[in-house]
Amino acid sequence: MLKIGVFGVGHLGKFHLNNWKEIPEVDIVGFYDPDDNTAAEVSSKYNLKRFDDADKLLKKIDAADIAAPTDHHYHLCEKAIKKGKHVFIEKPFANSMEEAHALVKLVKESNIKLQVGHVERFNPAFLAVKDLELNPMFIEVHRLAQFNPRGTEVSVILDLMIHDIDIILSIVKSDVKSISASGVAVMTETPDIANVRIEFHNGCVANLTSSRISMKKMRKIRLFQKDAYIGIDFLNKKSEVIKLKGNEIDDANVFTFDIETIKGKKSIAISNPPIPEVNAIKKELEAFKNAIEKNTRTIVSEIDGMMAMDVAHQILQKIGNNVITR
Repeated sequence: MLKIGVFGVGHLGKFHLNNWKEIPEVDIVGFYDPDDNTAAEVSSKYNLKRFDDADKLLKKIDAADIAAPTDHHYHLCEKAIKKGKHVFIEKPFANSMEEAHALVKLVKESNIKLQVGHVERFNPAFLAVKDLELNPMFIEVHRLAQFNPRGTEVSVILDLMIHDIDIILSIVKSDVKSISASGVAVMTETPDIANVRIEFHNGCVANLTSSRISMKKMRKIRLFQKDAYIGIDFLNKKSEVIKLKGNEIDDANVFTFDIETIKGKKSIAISNPPIPEVNAIKKELEAFKNAIEKNTRTIVSEIDGMMAMDVAHQILQKIGNNVITR
């Protein structure tokens, strides 16, 4: 039985509680949250013990689930690691690169498992295509959200775009060569909308647009590679694969048609890979539990979390003082 303590039971923390309750062989020992109103609500609704001190909860558990605001990530994670507790921590991994490097060093010196909550790695639309031969040379990303004051303690880069940065880094097997970026602060003091171009040493280029002041929601990645196009709709849980016939994926639902090109007739195959019925948050928590029990590497490790943060902070540096403020 894995003993879990949840640190921070706001909007996302409640989702974690709901999902931990559905995972077998898990005992939710209690939670820590300094907000009395939130704590009273959660304690009553979930029939869980509230701990008024993080250290007291850490003494009772095997693993900490840190869903607190980003500026609390470091000190809670540091406490947990130093007490030998496994850690699941929401993205972004830390509030600064100095904190991220310090946490990576602590994990390396310890015997614990740490997983970062980049939940889109477990999105069923991504799971449907992640095992295909993905070698994109051009990537286009749009992640648009309606304004919500929650999460605005960080920029749109660390709030939204970091999801796509992590996905791209997991797909493109090459180091970043250069980054260019622009951003505009509209509703907050940090960029609320940003456009970024990332060039990799292998020639791949990724264009990313993220906004948290959009009238509509969108979470899409389009991958373009030799003889193939892969579209991933994270919001609507759909994927599409278009390939030259003969290179299509093994799918009974493939639709084919011919087109005329300057090199003659080409046959195109279009398929919509079956989407697994997956609760992404539950699946990432299960993956964390499995890594602890089987002593395997977590799917989104502290190194992955730090690399995504590193690119995000390079983007923020590029935007720098050129960001247009209100």
